[in-house]
Amino acid sequence: MLRRLYDWTMSLASRKSAEVWLAVIAFVESSVFLVPADVLYLPMALAKPERAYRYALVATVASVLGGIAGWALGYYAYDTIAHPVLEFYGKLDAFEQMRTYIHDEWEILLLLLVTSGLAHLPPIKIVTILAGVIHMNLGFFIISAIIARGARFLFLAWLLRRYGEPIRHFIEKRLGQITAIVAGVLIVAGVGYKLLAH
Repeated sequence: MLRRLYDWTMSLASRKSAEVWLAVIAFVESSVFLVPADVLYLPMALAKPERAYRYALVATVASVLGGIAGWALGYYAYDTIAHPVLEFYGKLDAFEQMRTYIHDEWEILLLLLVTSGLAHLPPIKIVTILAGVIHMNLGFFIISAIIARGARFLFLAWLLRRYGEPIRHFIEKRLGQITAIVAGVLIVAGVGYKLLAH
């Protein structure tokens, strides 16, 4: 199913309505969809590099709005909607593990900014729903999401404008891994600091 979703998302890049689809995919990725918006953003930005930053802005705004929807699902409708969605995608166990260990806004902020926002680890929808479940302040959440998602898409736009097609393989295969390693180091450091502080 994931492969079919990925291929279908890729196929949207060649449509006249691609920009609208980018907004839709970026929105639903942050709350209920499995395939990241990058799958659509990359071919669009490579095909029209002069619009790379415009597409990044569209993706950022839509992703933040989708994040707010994810937060609302966690805050108001976890049992009725969010729980079945996470279970459908096989992410419920990962969510429940995070829910056990994460209880405050600053830990969510770190996850949102460093991992989900930049490396999709864990998927952004898990963090947005969790932010709602723990009742993270909505204003604080929105600012965090703008920084996290904006940094990701604008950085991708900069890479594509500067290096073009040759950088695509690096973005698709290596960027997430490098970011994940950096994120892992920061999270371990944060957890260590928290333990030492107590």
